[in-house]
Amino acid sequence: MAAGNSFLHVDGLSMRFGGLLAVDGIAFDVKEREIFAIIGPNGAGKTTVFNCISGFYRPTTGNIRLQGQDIAGQGSHSVALNGLVRTFQNVRLFKHMTVLENLLVAQHRHLSTNLLSGLFKTRSYRESEQKALENALHWLDYMGLREFVNREAGNLAYGHQRRLEIARCMVTKPRVLMLDEPAAGLNPQEKKDLQGLIEKLRQEYGVAVLLIEHDMSLVMGVSERILVMEYGRPIALGTPDAIQKDERVIKAYLGEE
Repeated sequence: MAAGNSFLHVDGLSMRFGGLLAVDGIAFDVKEREIFAIIGPNGAGKTTVFNCISGFYRPTTGNIRLQGQDIAGQGSHSVALNGLVRTFQNVRLFKHMTVLENLLVAQHRHLSTNLLSGLFKTRSYRESEQKALENALHWLDYMGLREFVNREAGNLAYGHQRRLEIARCMVTKPRVLMLDEPAAGLNPQEKKDLQGLIEKLRQEYGVAVLLIEHDMSLVMGVSERILVMEYGRPIALGTPDAIQKDERVIKAYLGEE
């Protein structure tokens, strides 16, 4: 698929750390509203790919384009402002802030305010603050977290922290939501709820979802296409049905009988 027809386009992506080539020749496209997964054994380079796309690493080589705009090496803040946001394998909340404060802080860079309007509490500043509050409360309702609005984020149950981290992404109105092992540490019912949430976010808010996950039930249940990596390189790309039947994938990751 040509880059011009894709929503997120990654081509020839490589990342070298000194003498170690951690990622080599990764290429894929994510279509608008598509749920796309990257899987592979531990150490395959999945998170390195995520870090390159989301601006935490500057890739050694390769192109990364979001709706035709080059975002490679822009830095995580700029990438987020362009509509691509992510969660992390280890939850990264402001644990000593309240649940509500976490969502208000996340919107800071997206408010139409400046230093002077903040100092003088202008009408536009107050309106922006009110919109941010309403947006935060909407997502707390959506995620079933409203009852915890004034609780410190670090005191939430782990599954609720996961949902809060996704809410913190969604308050910024992203175009691409990147989820790094969102099912890690969740119980079976929470994993089932997570699958439903991912599908709802795509359907109701039009986001494309790029997913790293080890839970194969979740991956196969929610993804439309899957990229499989091994030792930093791609070994297969296709639909869940095709991936489950691919002999290279069975040998490298899913396991041989």
